[in-house]
Amino acid sequence: QVQLVESGGGLVQAGGSLRLSCAPSGRTYSSYAMGWFRRAPGKEREFVAAISWSGSYTDYADSVKGRFTISRDSAKNTVYLQMNSLKPEDTAVYYCAAPHGDIHEDTARDIGWYDNWGQGTQVTVSS
Repeated sequence: QVQLVESGGGLVQAGGSLRLSCAPSGRTYSSYAMGWFRRAPGKEREFVAAISWSGSYTDYADSVKGRFTISRDSAKNTVYLQMNSLKPEDTAVYYCAAPHGDIHEDTARDIGWYDNWGQGTQVTVSS
């Protein structure tokens, strides 16, 4: 199975920005859907954003809509999560995940639809 590697996490003040990256290690995906999830301390893993194979469909959790943007650079084989206007409640470990099929409105937020997970990257937002 191809390993997914996240990067770009760190410590930022409230109102700041970070860009997370997710790239497969050791193999090139010609096209792929991808999702981002996060787990805050003491909470369950939750959906953040997802993008379909074609890139034409994206979905966002209500808590991040208008602040976060998911995108893909096929030439670099990388999926990004641009996070703006960060809040302390965005503090979590962020994971990218590849699903076993394309993403659409019935599957984007279904954690069971994803079968390949990265190791996670810590995002900490200070107040």
